[in-house]
Amino acid sequence: AAILWGVYASLTAAEIGFLVVGGMSPFDAVCHAFATLSTGGFSTRNGSIGAYDNAYFDVVITAFMFLAGANFSLHFWLLRAGFAQYRRNEEFRLYSWIAIGATALVALQLLARMGEPPLHALRLAAFQVTSILTSTGFTTADYLPWGPGVQMLLFALMFCGGCAGSTGGGMKVMRIIVLAKHAVREVRKHLHPRAIFNVRLSGQLVSDDVMMRVLGFFLFFMSIFILAALGLAAMGVDTVTALGGSIACLSNIGPGLGAVGPAVSYAGIPALGKLLLSFEMLVGRLELYTVLVVLSPMFWRRT
Repeated sequence: AAILWGVYASLTAAEIGFLVVGGMSPFDAVCHAFATLSTGGFSTRNGSIGAYDNAYFDVVITAFMFLAGANFSLHFWLLRAGFAQYRRNEEFRLYSWIAIGATALVALQLLARMGEPPLHALRLAAFQVTSILTSTGFTTADYLPWGPGVQMLLFALMFCGGCAGSTGGGMKVMRIIVLAKHAVREVRKHLHPRAIFNVRLSGQLVSDDVMMRVLGFFLFFMSIFILAALGLAAMGVDTVTALGGSIACLSNIGPGLGAVGPAVSYAGIPALGKLLLSFEMLVGRLELYTVLVVLSPMFWRRT
């Protein structure tokens, strides 16, 4: 715990230093560094990071959002073994490729649809993709006018989240890998019923017990997302806003789609809907199982 605290504090101090050097006031630098490493996403400006319209700030905060979404243990091992642990870690590799691939797709869409200059398109795409992927929630632009393709891609990233051992929300990349490998194993078992196939993650064997817990988490996560979206729709919220708001709160992102996009707020959601979304934020932050255990009658039953 002390080591991880040291890594967290060091990254926070480093980001504060970079932002101050770039011309941000010390107060704003501290606030934004705290909100970046915790993937909290609250800014001192109403326009979030976009209010500065500063390429240097965008690059620095994008880099630290990416680091905040990675496993903090890997940052510690960087001091011991260099970048070898990053290369060997399967989750970090997929996390990186998701960020790179999504950034490239959004940047191409901005070039083709919005006519943005190449470097500006890459800057906008990288910031928004990293912010949504890591569940930070900072914004530098309103991504809703970027077209349905970009909206659907960002919507998919809202489910993903950062790596296990990070401050990010969402399902986590590790669970997505395990789910994908489990699905592949089931297909292979249908083709070869007598064969034995193991699931490995970064070379380590994943037990059936762990896979069942991941499957259970995925079921609970999707059930809460769908039920909350249905609840919002029943209150008169439009479909896009209901879906976007539900996953944005469950994954602790903040900006969603529709009427809760990055340029607006949740003020227009009905009062009962705000309570529902507040519950989602609590459940999502506590990793589902904790809240479900506390809400279970067996937890409160006297023995």
